[in-house]
Amino acid sequence: MILLENLTKVYRLKGRKTVVADNLNAVFPTGSAVALLGRNGAGKSTLLRIIAGTVSPTSGRVLSDGTISWPVGFSGSFHADLTGAQNVRFVARIYGVDTDELVAYVEDFAELGQHFHQPFSSYSSGMRSRLAMGTSMGIHFDTYLVDEVTSVGDADFRAKSQSVFRDRMARSSAIVVSHSMPMIRRMCNMGAVLDRGHLSVFSDLDEAIAYHEAILRVPAAAPDDD
Repeated sequence: MILLENLTKVYRLKGRKTVVADNLNAVFPTGSAVALLGRNGAGKSTLLRIIAGTVSPTSGRVLSDGTISWPVGFSGSFHADLTGAQNVRFVARIYGVDTDELVAYVEDFAELGQHFHQPFSSYSSGMRSRLAMGTSMGIHFDTYLVDEVTSVGDADFRAKSQSVFRDRMARSSAIVVSHSMPMIRRMCNMGAVLDRGHLSVFSDLDEAIAYHEAILRVPAAAPDDD
């Protein structure tokens, strides 16, 4: 279970205020796969990173009775000067998992060949995403945070990623951000819609999608002057 308690996140830039989260209170139940919906720029990725603990809220807190992944496929925490393998070993030590086992899993999953033992700084964006996806899938979490990553790579790699993720979901919860409604319908069983800093949670996925589509027909509001 993940609990958002009075969660607020405000950005101020050049006199303008953007409210990503306005005193959110919500519960994502254990065993659920929640589609996090919202228009472009609503703050879905930011909310995922707050839940992951990689971005701090302005106020409020996130509580959980289990482990939460970083956003699956997010490569921003890897060290540029380390090789792919060295980065994976570093992550394994942080999360207390067997280093050799995780390295072997990621090397096979990511299909980077010799690049796995070359500096991360030399990787293309696709290679970085493959390494990050493999590392995420190689560690068991009670809740996985997913931000569009199953679109990484060619068709075979995408199919493999989706298959592995479905296997993880048999034992874990998830919060999923995706523009692909077919993928949302395959992966998720409930939904939440983020709009203008407010979060509406629906136990019925179809109701969440209908509400999201209704919001898209309304023009977005401009940021407040501050």
